[in-house]
Amino acid sequence: MHVAAKYRQASLYVGDLHPDVTEDLLFKKFSTVGPVLSIHICRDLITRCSLGYAYVNFLQLADAQKALDTMNFDPIKGKSIRLMWSQHDTCLRKYGIGNMFIKNLDKSIDNKTLYEHFSSFGKILSSKVMSDDHGSRGYAFVHFQNQITADRTIQEMNGALLKDCRLFVGRFKSRKDWEAELQNKASELTNEKKNNFRDDMDDERLREVFSKYGKTLSVKVMTDSSGKSKGFGFVSFDSHEAAKKAAEEINGKDINGQLLFVGRAQKKAERQAELKLMFEQLKQERFRRCRGTKLYIKNLDETIDDEKLRREFSSFGSISRVKVMQEEGRSKGFGLICLSSPEKATKAMTEMNGRILDSKPLNIALVQRP
Repeated sequence: MHVAAKYRQASLYVGDLHPDVTEDLLFKKFSTVGPVLSIHICRDLITRCSLGYAYVNFLQLADAQKALDTMNFDPIKGKSIRLMWSQHDTCLRKYGIGNMFIKNLDKSIDNKTLYEHFSSFGKILSSKVMSDDHGSRGYAFVHFQNQITADRTIQEMNGALLKDCRLFVGRFKSRKDWEAELQNKASELTNEKKNNFRDDMDDERLREVFSKYGKTLSVKVMTDSSGKSKGFGFVSFDSHEAAKKAAEEINGKDINGQLLFVGRAQKKAERQAELKLMFEQLKQERFRRCRGTKLYIKNLDETIDDEKLRREFSSFGSISRVKVMQEEGRSKGFGLICLSSPEKATKAMTEMNGRILDSKPLNIALVQRP
């Protein structure tokens, strides 16, 4: 086995660290199970404050496995650490293979309880209960080693009771999947919401517009205290098919000089919950996609712009994002580049760090986020 590959496999991610935890403290803890090659606490590039996570590289794979088995959720400075294998499989990260989303969790369920409950189904790569300053937010992510295990878990646990809460357990959805599902929902239900009316739109005129698509059960233009239209209303059909046809044909159509928006009616709480869930899943997806691939570049000459920076790094592979930070049209002397893989980002950092670019030596560091 190649030595570098062996060390990578013996690498653990350590999350949920107390801000005051140091490399020395982690070294003392993890060296009790075996020789430790290196420990790196990830820090903010500007303030140097801990970002709350670190990487521990063991000499032997067996020692890393022992640490994972015996030290996961141990308290350090009053906070339970969260251990998992440092994930280098780009397919697992990119496509969310084996990744699940769980909601309606009892607020007492913490990371340790979640892990213990779901680890009975198979090997877990990572798991996390999402929380804020007030505690659990009632949902979590669990990432299994393979999709077969995840599917079996979903089948058995979706709708199951855990501490008197009925769980929703489903596959993690990418941004593309979310957009497709939300679009489909707009045509699945019979209750449709119409936005962007003219002031003179009333119930009868709205009924005339939509009645040709099927039988309407109710039609209502929302008005203010003076009886003036608020610019939106609701139409309820007697069938999904009629609602779907209306949504497809009228959404974006010009009616008396106004473009109508037609979408599924939602309660405020449902709308907020859906947006909140989408945001968290998108954040998780961005983290998996960019983890270990983004470079922070300092000491840029003022003449360096986005395109020139892209050209200088293009030899290292595909670049998904490049940005030279500016203020009032002038370079601030630093920027970001996101490459297609951690290996290419590491190679670019190794070869370009210190290289002179338009009279200034580059200062490059790997950006990592929890």
